[in-house]
Amino acid sequence: MKNPSERLVSLDFFRGFTMFLLIAEFANLFPLFLAPELDGTPIHFIGVQLHHCEWAGLHFWDLIQPFFMFIVGVAMPLSFARRTAQGDSNRQLLGHVLKRSLLLLILGWALYCIEPGKIMFRFQNVLAQLSVTYLLAYLIMRKAPWIQILFSILLIGVSEALYRFFSLEGFNHPFVAGENFGAWSNLMISGETGEGNWAIFNAIPTAAHTIWGVLAGSLLTGEKTPKNKIKTLIFFGLIALAVGYSLSAATPIIKRIATSSFVFVSGGWAILMLAFCYWVIDVLQFRKGVLFFSVVGMNSLFIYLFAHVGGALLLRNIVSPFSMALFGLAGSWIAQFATSLIVLFLLWYLCYWLYKRKIFIRI
Repeated sequence: MKNPSERLVSLDFFRGFTMFLLIAEFANLFPLFLAPELDGTPIHFIGVQLHHCEWAGLHFWDLIQPFFMFIVGVAMPLSFARRTAQGDSNRQLLGHVLKRSLLLLILGWALYCIEPGKIMFRFQNVLAQLSVTYLLAYLIMRKAPWIQILFSILLIGVSEALYRFFSLEGFNHPFVAGENFGAWSNLMISGETGEGNWAIFNAIPTAAHTIWGVLAGSLLTGEKTPKNKIKTLIFFGLIALAVGYSLSAATPIIKRIATSSFVFVSGGWAILMLAFCYWVIDVLQFRKGVLFFSVVGMNSLFIYLFAHVGGALLLRNIVSPFSMALFGLAGSWIAQFATSLIVLFLLWYLCYWLYKRKIFIRI
């Protein structure tokens, strides 16, 4: 095991890169890529990839939440090793995990109540989902790797079976939007089938992402050589992709209900992304520009909440009159694009300001 104080710079980058894309969405940058005047251009293609699939299929943006849930798992062995080195007992660690899971659940739920201004029992966003996957990953993280893998596959398998064999009239079409087990479970929990057909139950199968992250984090902090670590990650990443794409012949890849094929495919891409970052940043020591993204990841919870609850909109309202006046003559699209870039920069700079003052907001 590495020194608990030693950072995986690749993990900082991966987390920061993922969060940077999320705050770019809050800055309203990506919808501009789908402007009608850009139809047929590479920018339009990129814009399509930066939006979720309507139902079956896989776009790059469908990987962002799996990336984040996987990253949390990767960080767990380092975090708990550090706490153990500082003298925390197993009971204290469990208390920390339970407290953090509860806070994530409350924060994730509360975000749905802010915008409409009323109590809404929705738990589909990344924070609420993570509260479940984080707890499940912790409860088995000291088990043998093969037990953790089997447990993750069990969660995926149980989810697949529930979708396939749920027989209640009106909800017995496993892969039809609004007519499946996920829609029914939404109805039971929140009183609605779910806006956008996102399923609350997704937290169960996607716990595999956080569990696989724990295994990857344990591997990277272990005693194997960097070459063997990379080979192991690539091997399991390719296995997950092969399983997922093979399953897609029978079970469509659908992020909105986290089908088994989706969990395997997105998990495979997350593992391969980590392998690439580790190779380039921690092994080859290529770190030019890494800090730009890392500072966002070091305050990921804060910037996500700040942007989500209106911080991004507030900045946009401040910037927009000036940017529209300055760039308006170049055309509406250019002015809006410039506005979004400035808002994105200000969100990034807020993270940088906190980093320079060594302020890291965590729960």
